[in-house]
Amino acid sequence: MAFYTQSQKSMQAQFESEPLAASVEAAIVRDELDDMHRSFIETRDFFFLSTVDSEGCPTVSHKGGAPGIVTVLDSSTIAFPNYDGNGMFLSMGNISDTGKIGLLFIDFETPNRIRIQATASVCGDDDLLERYPGANLIVRARIDKVFLNCARYIHRHQRVESSPYVPASDGTQPFPAWKRIDVLQDSLRPQDKGRAEIEGGTITQDEYGEKLEAGES
Repeated sequence: MAFYTQSQKSMQAQFESEPLAASVEAAIVRDELDDMHRSFIETRDFFFLSTVDSEGCPTVSHKGGAPGIVTVLDSSTIAFPNYDGNGMFLSMGNISDTGKIGLLFIDFETPNRIRIQATASVCGDDDLLERYPGANLIVRARIDKVFLNCARYIHRHQRVESSPYVPASDGTQPFPAWKRIDVLQDSLRPQDKGRAEIEGGTITQDEYGEKLEAGES
């Protein structure tokens, strides 16, 4: 399958970058992971995941966890977990719909980044769940294309600390503030109902907004 679509090629022609685009593809675009790709990916503790639903509507999500949140199974296959979220299941549902995903891995301190285009599937009883305590689903993805991306416009940021919500080795994690919002109490999953009172009581949406502005989750 060609790397560039016809629309992309038309834009290249418009801006006289066809030879450059062809050279860049030849230089950096691969259909398998090499050792450099692997070492970079397996040391990341977050990535950005893009997915597309059955109607062609895209979404992008931040996926965070412990270092090594993405496992490289072999040169053509990666896997990653899905953790407890807001119950919308946008990314996982989209993967079930179309299987087409994009992943962006960034090191903001160096800076550096790698992009992956892949075809994925979701499973709720994958053996890899044991590797990711607290996960409810595992995504396995076959690499279509992988490539380094110029870091020219990446602003340098210093890492401060890990999120306290990364599941512990037994899968437990703190109760998030949004699950304490009063209007959501009747809609929470059975295992979460009643927890708000134990965790400090319910809060309003405005109070939750204040927590977000203060950097609390």
